[in-house]
This record gives sequence, C-alpha cells and structure tokens, in this order.
Amino acid sequence: MDFSNLLQTVLIYALPVLFAITVHEAAHGYAARHFGDNTASMLGRITLNPFKHIDPVGTILMPLLLYFATSGAFLFGYAKPVPVNFHHLRNPKRDMIWVALAGPASNFLQAILWAVVLVALVGLQIDERFFIEMARAGILVNLVMWAFNLFPLPPLDGGRILVGLLPWRQAQMVSRIEPYGFFIVLALVVAGVVGTVWLRPLMSLGYSAISLLISPLSALLR
Repeated sequence: MDFSNLLQTVLIYALPVLFAITVHEAAHGYAARHFGDNTASMLGRITLNPFKHIDPVGTILMPLLLYFATSGAFLFGYAKPVPVNFHHLRNPKRDMIWVALAGPASNFLQAILWAVVLVALVGLQIDERFFIEMARAGILVNLVMWAFNLFPLPPLDGGRILVGLLPWRQAQMVSRIEPYGFFIVLALVVAGVVGTVWLRPLMSLGYSAISLLISPLSALLR
C-alpha cells in the first residue's frame, strides 16, 4: 500500500465525509425536535460538531481496516445514530417518515452543493487537482449515503420510512427485523446485492438528477 496515496485519499475525503455524517445526523435531530421529540436535543446531539457524531469503530476503525484489507475496493462505515424516541413524536407513525427522510435528504442536498462547487471550479478554470477531487468526493460520498440509507430495511432510514408507510400489521412485521437488520444489511453488502440491485441504479438516478438541476449553472459558466 502506497502511504502517500493513502494520505492523499484521506485528505481529499476527510472534509466531505465529516460534513456528510455530521449534517445527516444533525438533520435527524432537528426533524425529531420539530415533530415533538427533544431526546437528541437534551443529549446535545443536535449539533454540527462532528465529534458528537463520530463512532470510533464505525466511522474510523472499520473503514480504515476495510481499506487496507481490500486495497480500497470495499469500504463500509457508520456514524453514531442520533437517539430518537418515536413515541414522543406528535404523530409517531407519520412523523417517523419525515424524521427518517431528513438524513438522506440532507445528503442529497450536500451532493448538489458539491456539484455546484465542482462546476464553479471548472467554469472558472481553477484547475487545482486537490479541490477538484474533493468536490467529486463530496458528490460521491453524499450520494452513497443518500442511496444506502434509503435501503428499505430497518434500522436504516429507508426501513423506518417503510414502517411509517405500511399499514399497522405489516409495519409491525417489518419493525421486528430491526435487531438483526444491521447484520442482514452487512451480509447483503458483502454479497454485492445492495451494490448491484440498489446502490448503482439509485446513484445513477441521483447523478442524472443533479446534472439536470445544475445544468443552468453549467451553461452559464461555459
């Protein structure tokens, strides 16, 4: 493993990753508070301080180990989840959808902002490779988080959205998966199912949508 390449990759991805996980988790907390649950607020988790959301194992150790073990071919990690007591929400079943959706929505918005930065850098002919690669990394990281977290299996955000949308009986059946959901999702990721069936199609759709949204800016800067 080339240490200089590793260091460069870490520096390029550090800021986009920190913003991606911090804003994602804070968005859950803000949405929960808006709909009546102050749990995250009382625990000091509604903050843009990244250290409040970093999980030493899931955010740092696991991605680094996987990077070395697979030569960068496979990465997986997670942040410290913002605590939400869904029973405190004014309308738990309905509001659960909005609280869960807030995280992925914040990542999609960040992907758009990084795309604007990239288009601006290229349009203004600022050819500093480090910043160009960081903007590209920002788009990639946030689209991965957006798509992955929408996977419809609890405890991922997509699973909670699904529980909120389903009728009570079906919702209860899906919610029972949650204690084992992380291990099921991890197994599906390792097997390549999540990447092939879910991530690639959804990310392709995301890239197309962002390209369409920023096309006026691209045309303006040409």
